[in-house]
Amino acid sequence: MKAAVFRQGKIVVDSLPDPTPVEGQVLVRTVSCGICGSDLHAAKHTHQFVELARRAGNRWGMDPARDVVFGHEFCCEVVEAGPGTQGRFAAGTLVCSMPLTLAGNTVQGIGYSNDIAGGFAQYMPLAERMLLPVPNGLPAAHAALTEPMAVGWHAVQAARLTPADLPLVIGCGPVGLAVIAALKIKGVHPIVSADFSPARRALALRMGADEVVDPAVTSPYARWSELATPVGFDPSRYAQMFGIGPKRRPAVIFECVGVPGVIQSVLEGAPPDARVVVVGVCMETDRIEPFFGIVKQVNLQFVLAYTAEEFAESLRHIAEGLIDVSPMITGSVGLDGVQGAFDELAVPERHAKILVDPFA
Repeated sequence: MKAAVFRQGKIVVDSLPDPTPVEGQVLVRTVSCGICGSDLHAAKHTHQFVELARRAGNRWGMDPARDVVFGHEFCCEVVEAGPGTQGRFAAGTLVCSMPLTLAGNTVQGIGYSNDIAGGFAQYMPLAERMLLPVPNGLPAAHAALTEPMAVGWHAVQAARLTPADLPLVIGCGPVGLAVIAALKIKGVHPIVSADFSPARRALALRMGADEVVDPAVTSPYARWSELATPVGFDPSRYAQMFGIGPKRRPAVIFECVGVPGVIQSVLEGAPPDARVVVVGVCMETDRIEPFFGIVKQVNLQFVLAYTAEEFAESLRHIAEGLIDVSPMITGSVGLDGVQGAFDELAVPERHAKILVDPFA
């Protein structure tokens, strides 16, 4: 099979042996696979990516000296059932899966493994028990975005929102857009979002944001405060302590940027008693001043990925039209275009999500 292989710091197209399904696995043909920001980081800062994973408990266990086939946001077509399967899916069925497979009792991650090729390869061996059929005639390109949408859905679920909350999304890249889409499903409004990029702000509106803010012009925290603060609100410490006067709506801030300095800026800008959900994956050393969080009694929460239930719910959200992912899809390439797509994605004005078709 053909694959876009990450080899010694470069992505090259090469031939690899076709995978052979083992007990409980199904051979699938990759139809569409998204390029994730984590893929970009793993390619550009490989040794840092591997070292952080090692220090965090070998979450990925990628050896940079060996070939890796990235790709963990995929939709596939069933080719044939392997040994010990139940035959739940006929050949030609479109399916999605969380980016992992099972070999006996061993769970193997997909996307950063040296042993299992990810979605930038033409074929993969997926666990039958993990497969979800793509419903409602949903195009494979849309179903492939189940994984990134599940990241946003998980973050919003973890926030434990109430109808009184007023959310603020910092950063409108793919992660922020997924959070905005999830907030729209939850029905918590107005959804305020902020990004320096005009293209990303436009996408945020299409994905469900009610207001977008350019931080170079307006403080997103000041705009949030205008929307959340009722007439007659007294911000003084004692008025708040004794519950005097009308109350401001609670703040739930989603940090979706993942670069050093942003968490600190959120702590400085957040109102008292804010809940901050960190969704952006920062892989560099950062620095915060805890005093801001202490005096404001900020609840700071970190989240990652999703549960199996949230993944399945996200596929249903897309299939039933609760999330329209089409605005996020800004490009498509074959295997020979993957390296160029990585370069293009470094510029936020050009693209949000580029999909890979290994057979194009």
